[in-house]
Amino acid sequence: MTQSPSAVLLHIGSEETQVTIDGKTHRLTLGSQLTSLGYFRHQPPTPAEMENAIMVVEDEVTGLRHDITPGASLHSQDNDIRAIARLAGVAENEQMSLSLDAVERTFDRLALVINGRPAHFEGIPEGNDFAATLLILREFMHHLQFDEIVVKGARFEMLNSQP
Repeated sequence: MTQSPSAVLLHIGSEETQVTIDGKTHRLTLGSQLTSLGYFRHQPPTPAEMENAIMVVEDEVTGLRHDITPGASLHSQDNDIRAIARLAGVAENEQMSLSLDAVERTFDRLALVINGRPAHFEGIPEGNDFAATLLILREFMHHLQFDEIVVKGARFEMLNSQP
């Protein structure tokens, strides 16, 4: 008997990452702020700091590989992942599909910043929390073999409102 593909929900919080697979939630000790404060001493992080963080994130993420059935679909409702999708060139919509290739290209832009290029040249945020979120998303998709993540639940009122 074969299992049907899982639906995986990803939430990258500031202190932890929650991964819900077919209704069961797994908590990873990876979060945008936790990872940023734990591994990045500079802004932007140095190449060595990023490499160290990559190894830690990779180790944590790969522990889930046996819980995810082949062909599983990846989803999120995170505004930070939605922002990464917009930075990657995905048009704003209630449901946005962000490919692994687009995540990799965005990470390449971050790598340019890490190696000295001004962040505004690449159109990406300067904060290390952004770098950590992008890193977690990239490693999650890459090592768990997701070709895309579908971001649902637009919050147009929040995105377009100005204080």
